[in-house]
Amino acid sequence: MTGGDLAVNTAAGHPARFPGAEPGAPLLDLWQEPTYSRWAFAHLGEVVPTAVVRRRPAPDAATVRLGALTERMPDLEARLEGVHADAFLVLTGNDVVAEYYRPGFAPDDRHLLMSVSKSLCGLVVGSLIDDGAIDPRHPITRYLPELAGSVYDGPTVQQLLDMQIAVDYNEDYLDPDAEVQRHDRAGGWRARRPGDPYGMTDFLASLRGSGETGEFQYCSAHTDVLAWIIERVTGRRYPEVLSERLWAKIDADHDAAITVDETGFGFANGGVLATARDLARVGRMVLDGGAAPGGRVVSREWTEAILAGGDRDAMTYEGFTSGFPNGSYTRQWWCMGNDRGNVSAIGIHGQNLWLDPRTDSAIVALCSWPEPDAAERHAAQSELLIDVCEALDAVVARRKNLDVNRGSRA
Repeated sequence: MTGGDLAVNTAAGHPARFPGAEPGAPLLDLWQEPTYSRWAFAHLGEVVPTAVVRRRPAPDAATVRLGALTERMPDLEARLEGVHADAFLVLTGNDVVAEYYRPGFAPDDRHLLMSVSKSLCGLVVGSLIDDGAIDPRHPITRYLPELAGSVYDGPTVQQLLDMQIAVDYNEDYLDPDAEVQRHDRAGGWRARRPGDPYGMTDFLASLRGSGETGEFQYCSAHTDVLAWIIERVTGRRYPEVLSERLWAKIDADHDAAITVDETGFGFANGGVLATARDLARVGRMVLDGGAAPGGRVVSREWTEAILAGGDRDAMTYEGFTSGFPNGSYTRQWWCMGNDRGNVSAIGIHGQNLWLDPRTDSAIVALCSWPEPDAAERHAAQSELLIDVCEALDAVVARRKNLDVNRGSRA
């Protein structure tokens, strides 16, 4: 095993996240002790909540640079306000052609990505599959024997990636008794209740269900199982692998961040925070066939499979197919199956990384919807993003005409 700060008690399934810590030991009780302080003093944000001390004041007014789109969408700023946008950015080729930040939110502020985080995890898994470290045909328990007897005993890694496992998991974000809220408590997002599993790995091992495969069922827990597999095959913490295999390669302007549970397990399914510009760079990499300034992230075949879409017959979720009848889900990405070939990473409360291959554009919308998930808000945001794509058709055509004119004059 590599990576000196990750030790796993495979019998109990408790990861110990810094040198010398006993598996399952509470970080909060130990971080000031001599054995642990050197690690903890450099990683305190993983143990104690921290607040940002800004290097410059937050802007009082919105930052608006939408000129390239407003000719065809004069109401764009009002529509962004209508979807509670905190940040909006359009990256066409390597050019930022439109950008918006609400008052009090700056271009270099990180925003919670919610389930857009899942798509980032899928890319890391893809890189490890490309390298032969993970075989998607293998059963999940080949890598995580701790999950024997759980719903994950039998299905393959590919079925996990495509969310085609039947599991007793209620993803109702407003139901305090739903599994998704128990998941949040295990991940450190809500206060623990008596009898709750200790940390993420205990929670994942507790999930049950028929385990039948072949039909889509959205389940946030699947992504954290993928992160656990990543840790097992690399011997390193998920945040480190996310950095090495994705973030360090896209020429990001800023560090990303990820929330962790009380054992230090990264909340891969929804806990990543990043700036709009840096998230757009992830989209740029996918559109570029997996290539990035710092080196290849995934193979061209992996990105082509994302853009081509998954098994349409498996997609039975009416909340998605009502808007995109030919839609599918693959490798932790939503595939619209429309004429434009749009693909998206989606998170609750209005997070979106929307790819438009036709105009070679990555569109980022980071929002704060009042409720986590609402059909009418999804419909409004999808309509907005498609309208942006159609406005981009004119922008791209105008650029091509300018290039042709320049060439003829030369």
